[in-house]
Amino acid sequence: MQLTTHEAMDIHELTMSCVNSITNMGYFMNHIQDPEFKAMLQRHFPLHLKDYNNKVEYLSLPEGAKSPLPVPDIQQTLQSYTQANTTTPVTPRTDAQDFNDREIATAYLLTLKRAGREYAWAAMEMGNPEVRSFLEDAFRMCSHQAHEVWQWMVKKGYYPVEPATASTLQTLGALYQPVKQPAMMM
Repeated sequence: MQLTTHEAMDIHELTMSCVNSITNMGYFMNHIQDPEFKAMLQRHFPLHLKDYNNKVEYLSLPEGAKSPLPVPDIQQTLQSYTQANTTTPVTPRTDAQDFNDREIATAYLLTLKRAGREYAWAAMEMGNPEVRSFLEDAFRMCSHQAHEVWQWMVKKGYYPVEPATASTLQTLGALYQPVKQPAMMM
């Protein structure tokens, strides 16, 4: 595949990040206690392997990746996205010998968020349309998986959620007024 130097280096950096993510996921799956959370990571894992392998193919094969990265649908499990169970307080553990499920979920969620930002940023820098599209799909994969992890954390009381107050929405809503489309744009 014909790549510019900066495209190849971006893919290299993203591939190193995948090595880290996959290694962590392998560890996490052997230590998760909650069956629902473990099943979620087991569903996500093959997509991360495919993502990694596609990057390896872009770096090593003249034709690039052999097949596209499948993007999972968004999983909707919460009844409300603005109300959560009682949130459980947390304090960093300075003597941890192993991670609990909350710590694993937090690490995984933050990894997905960081990877998603990196994919979006790299996609904006790609001149090669095939690689750009692949990175956009990788962003969407991370976004959808992060949403699923976030929902699990909300259900467990590990992530605080509360609705914006009517006063906040009124204040913010009053800042902006709709703009009419010019007739030539219709």
